[in-house]
Amino acid sequence: MTFKPISADSHVTEPPNCYLDHIEPRYRERAPRLMHSEEHGDIFVIEGLEQPIPMGLIAAAGKDPRTLRMSGATFAELHRGGWDPSARLADQDRDGIAAELLYPTVGMMLCNHPDFDYKHACFAAYNRWLEAYCAASPGRLFGQAQTAMRSVEEGIADLERAKAAGFVGMMMPGDPLNEDYDHPIYDPFYEAAAALDLPLSFHILTSRADRLKTRRGPRINSFQAIIRGCQDIIGTFIFGRVFERHPRLKLVCVEADAGWAPHFMYRMDHAYKRHRHWLKCEEMRRLPSAYFAENVYLTFQDDWTAFDAVKRCNPRRLMWANDFPHSDSTWPQSQELLAQHTSALSAEEKRWILRDNVAALYNLDARLAPQ
Repeated sequence: MTFKPISADSHVTEPPNCYLDHIEPRYRERAPRLMHSEEHGDIFVIEGLEQPIPMGLIAAAGKDPRTLRMSGATFAELHRGGWDPSARLADQDRDGIAAELLYPTVGMMLCNHPDFDYKHACFAAYNRWLEAYCAASPGRLFGQAQTAMRSVEEGIADLERAKAAGFVGMMMPGDPLNEDYDHPIYDPFYEAAAALDLPLSFHILTSRADRLKTRRGPRINSFQAIIRGCQDIIGTFIFGRVFERHPRLKLVCVEADAGWAPHFMYRMDHAYKRHRHWLKCEEMRRLPSAYFAENVYLTFQDDWTAFDAVKRCNPRRLMWANDFPHSDSTWPQSQELLAQHTSALSAEEKRWILRDNVAALYNLDARLAPQ
């Protein structure tokens, strides 16, 4: 390649002191913390969530698939770049990438916490820690802030704080405290996000629905349901007319693949044209697929069907990612995989998907470190 790709979705690994050192004092005794279990190894324990977070898969990038286990790992064994920005730059160099958009790990699970006050305190602590992490290399590490969405007013304040702190986007919980995201009460929040030019990101596994799905068949079958939560959110924004009311709003569907997008757009149009009357969907100014193609960005890793579907969706809304250091990561083989998966693309399409789309979405060109 004549350029280095930018990963549109990578992750930090919150260190043991991330929440303890940065959370407001009244929550310190309840802050998420690392503990050791004889049965499961090191685990992040979060008060109010039944299941702790084992370390086995959260930093399994580069491991042989035959060795992957949820439990048994210790924090000391994980990729140091997850919490050490200096080591992170070496990880980027090994994978041949220029920069990364950073999402949380423990913070993903916190999105489903039932106590919104606790969640707000944890996200504020995480944002403080992440700001310092990204400041170590502001041209290569670009953070996504988190908001609990307790209220519209607080959400707008979180957007303003995120912009002031140098974050480039806002990671949203799959479910707000009040109503749902298509309700008109959120219009001022969307107006603020568009005015501040901060895209809103919805990551897989951050909705209550992701936890409520009943598994059927072999355990591995549940893996197929991971993307459904993001699809439901996209449909809520489109059929709920959010993009019709806020055409400059940008939504990022994170780590849910993209090869399904052409069929999903067709399916929305089919439902709208054939079934909207009995389903009580009012007439929209454009077809659902038009809002999807314009307002929705998709990140994916080794989804070769996404590269194959470039001409059946908007290629300016597709963004490759390496998902480092999680178990789905293409690190450190990203260059070899991309050589295969992009072989049928034009030079322009390749540059769009691997670099230019994410740089344009997050206004990175003026901030990127020289290569």
